[in-house]
Amino acid sequence: MQYIKIMEAINEQIDAGLLTAGNKLPAERKLAESFNTTRITLRESLALLESEGKLYREDRRGWFVSPEPLRYDPTLTTNFSSMATDQGRVARSELLDAKLVPASRRAASLLSVSPFTEVYRIDRLRFLDERPVMVVTNFILPEYFPNLLELDVTTSLTDTYSEHYNTLYAKTRYRVSTTSLLGETAQALRATAGSPAMFIERLNYDQHDRMIDCDLEYWRHDALSIESVATLSKG
Repeated sequence: MQYIKIMEAINEQIDAGLLTAGNKLPAERKLAESFNTTRITLRESLALLESEGKLYREDRRGWFVSPEPLRYDPTLTTNFSSMATDQGRVARSELLDAKLVPASRRAASLLSVSPFTEVYRIDRLRFLDERPVMVVTNFILPEYFPNLLELDVTTSLTDTYSEHYNTLYAKTRYRVSTTSLLGETAQALRATAGSPAMFIERLNYDQHDRMIDCDLEYWRHDALSIESVATLSKG
């Protein structure tokens, strides 16, 4: 199949270092001409490489070679910035919105509160080496964090909780699944609607075993690699 051969040819260029992380591929028309194929066939090849995490697409900008993914260990409570710094990457966050809202049905279910209970909702956009890679929404129980929105909630809630409320993340429950980027989430990540994504849902508990917040993370799927080490008990 021609689209397989094209995919393999581009893959070989990436593996050989001829196309490096962040490189923009030629426009689809020129790329199709270089492979003597149609744009429909070319797009099949590019879509396969995207599904494998080798390429990513930015809306109205074209195709790019994916950087090395961030190693994400679910067993740790390390915040995004520290995780990136530890791996030699540069992280930053942008606050999209922060307000007190009635809990949505999903947030109420996750936090085990009645529907329409007021909770803090904080939406942030995360960048890795100046590339937007994740949109995260936190739903937070106000009873544990009075006047939270008067503080800077742009970067690390982990640090804010510790410094201002003497509260530490002690346990986290994860659920990881795949999804697609749509609407405002896709727009914030400069992705085309329908691009593959990794969805991480976290329930967070403090040192007193109280559930204090939950967060919903939408990642560009090529931007992270979930890795952990399990120690097996003997017997």
